[in-house]
Amino acid sequence: MNHELAIETKGLVKTFGKHRAVDGVDLSIPKGKVYGFLGPNGAGKTTTIRMLATLLQPDGGEAHIFGKNIVTEAAEVRERISLTGQYASIDEDLTGIENLVMISRLMGYKKKEAKARATELLAAFGLEEAAKKQVKNYSGGMRRRIDIAASIVVTPDLLFLDEPTTGLDPRSRNQVWDIVRTLVSAGTTVLLTTQYLEEADQLADRIAVINQGKIIAEGTSSELKASVGAGTLNVRLADSTDRERAITILSEKLQTDIKTSGDTASLSAQVGDASLVAEALGELVQHRINVSDFSLGQPSLDEVFLTLTGQKTESEEEGKQ
Repeated sequence: MNHELAIETKGLVKTFGKHRAVDGVDLSIPKGKVYGFLGPNGAGKTTTIRMLATLLQPDGGEAHIFGKNIVTEAAEVRERISLTGQYASIDEDLTGIENLVMISRLMGYKKKEAKARATELLAAFGLEEAAKKQVKNYSGGMRRRIDIAASIVVTPDLLFLDEPTTGLDPRSRNQVWDIVRTLVSAGTTVLLTTQYLEEADQLADRIAVINQGKIIAEGTSSELKASVGAGTLNVRLADSTDRERAITILSEKLQTDIKTSGDTASLSAQVGDASLVAEALGELVQHRINVSDFSLGQPSLDEVFLTLTGQKTESEEEGKQ
């Protein structure tokens, strides 16, 4: 066991009947970082989180939080963690300040201290004007902010954020991201599960991709992108009548399928070897096919996700609805 790690798991397993929801997960997560945990629905993200948060007992393997065993030392683990789930878990009939005062009192604050802590958190999360409104009248973004505020009444060493921005508009999502960055800058470690690839790209120092209960890739955002190829080549032809000849040449030189669109002058391809790009473009010139513009971009995390799991991300699916 490594005491420099916030989370360390070896062969973590959880089964439900014959279904192996988590199937031998190994994690090594350093202190004071944001670690992204990505996967499609049903991949095992939330089940893993629930085990690490001592809400479920594993059926195999072991896990330690700051060196403490999640089964035999669960009480010590709970003293150092906090969990914010996908949906607000506070009392909707109470006001914002009533919720935070109540939780502060439950966490051991005296009455005066509890009110001071609640007021401090409301200010920090931009909820001062809504302090005396019932939470059921809050917007989705306000609910997520007060839910996170409730999770850090006593600032945890490790915060589990399970899809914290699901259903939020871009502005509210950015506000939650700012909160996460502030927490990490103060020393809190964050394990973030999300289906939003941009979220992981923005926040996570390292990312693990889980699918069907297994970790199938792990690394920084750049490392994961590099693992699936050099990127996407986009070519714009000066004359769209050269399209068919260009497709033939590019597919042969790049050894991949060429994608077309409604724009007859535009072609694109996923490139596995960047060194082939210059050769392919040179071949177009030799055949007197003029290119007005081209670019080679690193693959997005969405493309990584699709390549690794065979599934589209939540954000892609939403865009089609």
